[in-house]
Amino acid sequence: QVQLVESGGGLVQAGGSLRLSCAASGRTFSMYTMGWFRQAPGKEREFVAAISWSFGNTYYADSVKGRFTISRDNAKNTVYLQMNSLKPEDTAVYYCAAASAYRGSYVYTSSYDYWGQGTQVTVSS
Repeated sequence: QVQLVESGGGLVQAGGSLRLSCAASGRTFSMYTMGWFRQAPGKEREFVAAISWSFGNTYYADSVKGRFTISRDNAKNTVYLQMNSLKPEDTAVYYCAAASAYRGSYVYTSSYDYWGQGTQVTVSS
């Protein structure tokens, strides 16, 4: 089992920045990919970014490319999501997720085995 705890959410004005953290504990050696997803009210959970745990390859949704950066600190078992130039449409609950194996794609929620409880990000206009 892997436990994930997100932190760093909050209220920010449009154009501002936030950094989310996701601390992993438990069987962290089994992690293959770490991802960030978000879910706005009335919408489905959507992919934001992912990073391979071993090699650090990164992947982004088109909507955040150039504004968000995912990174990891293997020694701390922590993944970060640096969010810059935030827009009101970035408002959502952000979830951290971990996959224990490669399942063909990193953008689907079904590819991940473990989820955090989520952290709210609100961007005011």
